[in-house]
Amino acid sequence: MTSTTAATPEATASETVDTWRPGSGRSTGGERGDLLGALAQARFFLRGTVRGLTDVQARHRSTPSALTLGGIVKHVADGEERWVRFLLGLPGGPQGVGPEGPTLQVIAEWEDSMRMREDETLAGLLERYEQVAAETERAVRELPGLDERRPLPPAPWFEPGVSWSARQVLLHVLAETTQHSGHADVIREAIDGRKSMG
Repeated sequence: MTSTTAATPEATASETVDTWRPGSGRSTGGERGDLLGALAQARFFLRGTVRGLTDVQARHRSTPSALTLGGIVKHVADGEERWVRFLLGLPGGPQGVGPEGPTLQVIAEWEDSMRMREDETLAGLLERYEQVAAETERAVRELPGLDERRPLPPAPWFEPGVSWSARQVLLHVLAETTQHSGHADVIREAIDGRKSMG
């Protein structure tokens, strides 16, 4: 089993500059600003949960789940990037799934999005997450409006023919981020007892 010794300053991931701070008023600016602010807040708490970890700890499975803290950061960044590409009508958004289920390639890509590989570092994953966040901010600020809709790709978990507004996409990304932040809290507490809050 992987060691879960306490992180040393030399071995921890570099700290990123968070764009949201408690009491910062970051969420002002109408509905668009409120949604971006809520998402920035959710990212802030997730990054706080992994602060001070070594790469070894970030890869460590501390619960029966296969989830790791590094894998969660990677997964939420991948998911947010895909949904923003969907918002913009660019390739690389969420993939469709036929009635026969996902292809082996889709399954492999999804599994890789949840795994922090040996050639990846927590600092690198956090840096990428920050870049994805900046792209989300830019893209949402430049959208003509939040009511613009796009059809969802075919998948068993979506109703056929349904489309989502930009607002629904942002709410989905926010829900995914907060759900995985909860997973991260449990995993971090099992590693070294640290909690993001309380």
